[in-house]
Amino acid sequence: MQTLLLPASENANAKAAQLIKNGEIVGVPTETVYGLAASSFSDEAVRKIYAAKGRPSDNPLISHIADIDMLALTSREIPSGAYALAEAFWPGPLTIILKRGEKIADSVCAGLDTAAVRMPSHSVARDIIRKSGVPFAAPSANLSGSPSPTTAQTVLDDMDGKIPLIIDGGECEVGVESTVITLATEKPMLLRPGFITLKQLENALGCEVLLSDAVLNKLKDGETAASPGMKYKHYAPKAEITILKGSFAAYNDYVQSHADDETVCLCFDGEEALIGTKCVTYGAENDDASQAHKLFSALRQLDDIGAKTVFARAPKSTGVAMAVYNRLLRAAAFRAIQL
Repeated sequence: MQTLLLPASENANAKAAQLIKNGEIVGVPTETVYGLAASSFSDEAVRKIYAAKGRPSDNPLISHIADIDMLALTSREIPSGAYALAEAFWPGPLTIILKRGEKIADSVCAGLDTAAVRMPSHSVARDIIRKSGVPFAAPSANLSGSPSPTTAQTVLDDMDGKIPLIIDGGECEVGVESTVITLATEKPMLLRPGFITLKQLENALGCEVLLSDAVLNKLKDGETAASPGMKYKHYAPKAEITILKGSFAAYNDYVQSHADDETVCLCFDGEEALIGTKCVTYGAENDDASQAHKLFSALRQLDDIGAKTVFARAPKSTGVAMAVYNRLLRAAAFRAIQL
């Protein structure tokens, strides 16, 4: 299969929409990361996503809608809290889990009675949804387990020959996947952190939002993934990453005593000048948004330079940085050392 890479335009978006209507899969931009899109109503089309990514079929997908009227196509028993969250954060990087609608394909929900849905803020994504007339299921457009793509070229690197079309909508603004909250439980619960923070969710809902233990810890044996991104190892480069928690001085001391010729440091902007080892940076220490924006491209860069062992500076575990720490933990398969 030849994979076309086209800049977003009226004609290119229409071509993407037609492919989705015809049961094909397309690489599309969103504000978070690039997604691999197929009709949420077609089991056959969605199975092509799993095949292209090499993704386990027990990992549910998120359906993307273009406007609030489409919410009823994906979900049932929509509570008032969903509309409060939509008013506060849609279009934007927030996914809401609700009771599953009848039209949603079984393969989208991985056997669950719930459906995850969001309204992206990227104008190209919403245009393609409108032109296709259906919500599209779209996990990140990368090979399963590897760092998520934030540029169209990165999608092509992973998906060349596997999908018919990629739409280039520029570099993703946010850089990490959407926040995921479930309203299908007795109390609202944050399942995956993102650019929308726990505090913002509580302010919008006017109530406490629980934090899933799986955000900062491994899923327990036999525990079902209720949201994308909850699996044990995810977002990972080929290198073995170890997160080092503590001050920069403690981090640098550890690196100096443990690094070898194949070690690369994943650190914050400006710190590379103080470390005698090869470094890749992923944003400023006190700028959570810059860390989120740069993390996945930094993880890909580690592969580009052939890193074997990586010592990563730990971000905070609050606010937007919680999303960064969550992704790093999974990229490191939960290898973390408190210095």
